[in-house]
Amino acid sequence: MTELHPLLAERRSTRAFDAGRDLHRDELVALLEAARWSPSAGNSQPWRFGVATRGSAAYDGLFASLAPGNQAWAGNVSALVLAAAITTGPDGTPLPWAHYDTGQAVAHLTVQAQALGLDVHQMGGFDRDAAAAVFDLGVGVEPLVVVAVGLHDAQLTLPEPFASRETAPRNREPINELLLTPVVAALPLSA
Repeated sequence: MTELHPLLAERRSTRAFDAGRDLHRDELVALLEAARWSPSAGNSQPWRFGVATRGSAAYDGLFASLAPGNQAWAGNVSALVLAAAITTGPDGTPLPWAHYDTGQAVAHLTVQAQALGLDVHQMGGFDRDAAAAVFDLGVGVEPLVVVAVGLHDAQLTLPEPFASRETAPRNREPINELLLTPVVAALPLSA
């Protein structure tokens, strides 16, 4: 059986980040390049990123938009990145694939971070209006997720319930549970 690539197999959504590690410019550029080269419907590239590095006013504003549960651990991250989707075309027609395409761009950013030895944690718990205001997003640009980026700190002690989540095994549904149709008997899929 073909092995899952280590960049995917070893990825975790850590909450324990090194507060002393800044994100280097070349690392940030590599993350954004990975997102930039992800596929999109009709090459529309509907994603937009608001980058906020620790110590900046944008970081403080984006951090303030996070839900309290995310603020409890996200203060140590090197950067917060707001991923947003352009949801309408220049002529005002909806772009129904924009969310999907933006998700792919974030996935590419995530794999690139893993390749660089960095970690990310994607967060849906944030105030979208407040986050949009930080980057002055216009009409038709929808905030989707805030991505915490930094270096994992294995020595950091997190408060509960985050400490136990940090060391819990990664669980995923079996492949057969994810399929919409029964698997052909000739396709042996792992459980």
